Amino acid sequence: MRTIDSDFLHRALKHYYGYDAFRTGQEEIISHILQGQPVLAVLPTGAGKSICFQLPSLLLKGVTLVVSPLISLMKDQAEALTARGIPAAYLDSSMTGSEYGKVLHAALNKQCKFLYVAPERLLNPQFLRFAQSAYITMVAVDEAHCVSQWGHSFRKDYYNIPRFMEQLSPRPLIAAFTATATPQVREDICERLEMRGAKIVVSGFDRPNLHFAVERTQDKDRALLGFLEKHEHQCGVIYCATRQRVEQVTQLLLRQGYSALRYHAGLTAEERRENQNLFVSGQVPLIVATNAFGMGIDKADVRFVVHYNMPKDMESYYQEAGRAGRDGLPSECLVLYNKQDVAVNTYLIGHDQPDLAWKEHELRLLDKMIHYCNTSSCLRRELLEYFGEKAPLRCHNCGNCSATSKASWRKYFGI
Repeated sequence: MRTIDSDFLHRALKHYYGYDAFRTGQEEIISHILQGQPVLAVLPTGAGKSICFQLPSLLLKGVTLVVSPLISLMKDQAEALTARGIPAAYLDSSMTGSEYGKVLHAALNKQCKFLYVAPERLLNPQFLRFAQSAYITMVAVDEAHCVSQWGHSFRKDYYNIPRFMEQLSPRPLIAAFTATATPQVREDICERLEMRGAKIVVSGFDRPNLHFAVERTQDKDRALLGFLEKHEHQCGVIYCATRQRVEQVTQLLLRQGYSALRYHAGLTAEERRENQNLFVSGQVPLIVATNAFGMGIDKADVRFVVHYNMPKDMESYYQEAGRAGRDGLPSECLVLYNKQDVAVNTYLIGHDQPDLAWKEHELRLLDKMIHYCNTSSCLRRELLEYFGEKAPLRCHNCGNCSATSKASWRKYFGI
């Protein structure tokens, strides 16, 4: 196996992206890819996953196919690459036949380096004919936890990936990326994607700049407004479990004089796009959203993420909370919790999941989230241990550690 020159990689990083140094894990992942080894990379939100497949692709011949779950995510990444002078495109179902054909023609004629597609398109006969004629050197699987039946965002269409790759000759290299994967999910991803001999790189889940807290309250509106008073003029995301709750919380904030937008799947695509752009550009500091908002949102200065309702599982919580503080500055992650959250999530799981085994799995994940919201232990430790990492007894940067340090009983034990 050939050795990859580190100085060369640093020069390439500077040339294409203007950065002087790699973030944790990036150089190792890129080196393994350039050595022709399949890689599963688990990097926290904001750790620079895209560079890990973009940079080696720029150093290799041929087209890189990026499998991505959301049209908005594909569009944003393709446009970001194009803005850097790197030819990239995406395919979506709203395209005309002419637009679709132009994209495939560009990829066939070396005029497109990155092609973003949804997993359900891979076995489309027209696309498959294109792929068998194109020189595809790598398939990059974004949000790879979606392939695992034990993950929190399982999508059966991700099972198309191995079947698709079997029909290509030569078989492309595969690299998979996610921000949230327990050891069990990592193992399942490698098995489902048939990544034999894959190098698994986990850069660490800890985000030291994030302060985690849970507030147990029967009056969430008052708790939310109290929190916002302390974070005036800061940018933040407020997650709610349902569309109805998004509407109610948005109206609450508007009545209190806050500039806030709403975001959920019940809005038109145009309104969602406009609200996302207003928030990302900084024109409106607050957005109230369901979990339809967040994946691929590239905004560095989100100072807080509040979960008005407890999420259904730890993976969802960690990914959504991770939207905060991507610039490395101190940021807050708060869950507002009461027992009604348990009832709402139990109902949603029962309503959304007709499969009994899957329903039982989601209820087990919910139990772990309930434990997180009720524990008196260090919250950072609870998160890190959930993802298979060792952690100190206390982090001194979460709500529970702060409460313990101020507790009156400490003076009796000299702690």
